[in-house]
Amino acid sequence: MTDLETPTDLKDERLIGRQGLRGAAEGLLDRVRGGDLGVLPVVIGLIVIWSVFQALNPIFLSSVNLVNLTLECAPVGIIALGVVVVLLVGQIDLSVGSVSGLTSAVMAVFFVDRRLPVWLAILAAIVIGCAIGWVYGQIFNRFGVPSFVITMAGLLGLLGVQLWMLGAKGSINLPFDSGLVAFAQLAFVPVWLSYVFVVVAAAGLFASGYAHARRRRKASLSAVSTQLLVVRSVLVLIGLGVVVWYLNQTRGVGWMFVLFLALVLVMHYVLGRTKFGKSIYAVGGNAEAARRAGINVRAVYTSAFVLCTTLAAVGGVLAAARLAAVNQSSGGGDVNLNAIAAAVIGGTSLFGGRGTAFAALLGIVVIQSISSGLTLLNLDSSFRFMVTGAVLLLAVAVDSVARRSRVSHGRA
Repeated sequence: MTDLETPTDLKDERLIGRQGLRGAAEGLLDRVRGGDLGVLPVVIGLIVIWSVFQALNPIFLSSVNLVNLTLECAPVGIIALGVVVVLLVGQIDLSVGSVSGLTSAVMAVFFVDRRLPVWLAILAAIVIGCAIGWVYGQIFNRFGVPSFVITMAGLLGLLGVQLWMLGAKGSINLPFDSGLVAFAQLAFVPVWLSYVFVVVAAAGLFASGYAHARRRRKASLSAVSTQLLVVRSVLVLIGLGVVVWYLNQTRGVGWMFVLFLALVLVMHYVLGRTKFGKSIYAVGGNAEAARRAGINVRAVYTSAFVLCTTLAAVGGVLAAARLAAVNQSSGGGDVNLNAIAAAVIGGTSLFGGRGTAFAALLGIVVIQSISSGLTLLNLDSSFRFMVTGAVLLLAVAVDSVARRSRVSHGRA
């Protein structure tokens, strides 16, 4: 038995390895009873939200509205993906909205005012976002200032820099004929290529799972059965195929949303299959234990902040492209809160060490579904804030209860 495996984990693996689908179902039920809920609460919540809004307004689940919803999810979802990484190490970044606003302003100034190539303007924005995260990491590691205070100061300071950069005019319009704006507003995946992506996703899921199971069997460890891998891949193939077919009834799948999904998949692989990802979870679970195990805890903290602010910069650039403008309110309003709320609602624990990259995807879909549904019902933003706040509180409460259950079952 390795240091990272508990007797309960081994029990789950034996059930999966020896009994196939039945073992997988029993293992899932056992984990749920032990407080390891995973994405189950948010999936159930999403089904309830969609059912309620569809009953109140049949337009909600129309292809037109769902295409709009996917495009609205991408910018803030990418920002939330960075927040997930910071939460996994047990820290917080309250400045992601200001980082996205400042970097979008940098991109607009370089691209429109200074007339630099758009790719160079985007690169400059991302580099600045990366540098901000590095500064956060240095302050946190060298001076021990809590991340809450560092990023709160960043929220205020970076907002001031953004206002200074935009100057008296206060806004910059991006050319509608630029490739960046076209990418965010008008670029959609060809129908045939969207189905190719579906097949590649299902085949990739099977190949990845099969290779992982093969490595475990060579090491004389229990592994997921081939039968379960086939069933899982077929379900993904059918599910994604239906979704893509439905979206293709109107405009289809936006390239911006594909970029968001690609970043989620890359981050999921990094967190789940690399040494760096395991270090992230180790530090978030117990920083002192991780340090004694030989992990460079300071480097992990710095990397988490850098990833968070870099992704915030990418999200800010895409948000600006979506609106074809940058102004003094870019990155403000509810961007900051929605990004953090999406990470938490999606299943990332505020206590650190638990969560996946898919939390950003699921969480932002929940938040944007609430926003879209209430807009279709002609209700103002006050109701959206109240409903989102209630959902966030419920998500944290479920996480707290599940954490106590995991502790009592020896899974914490």
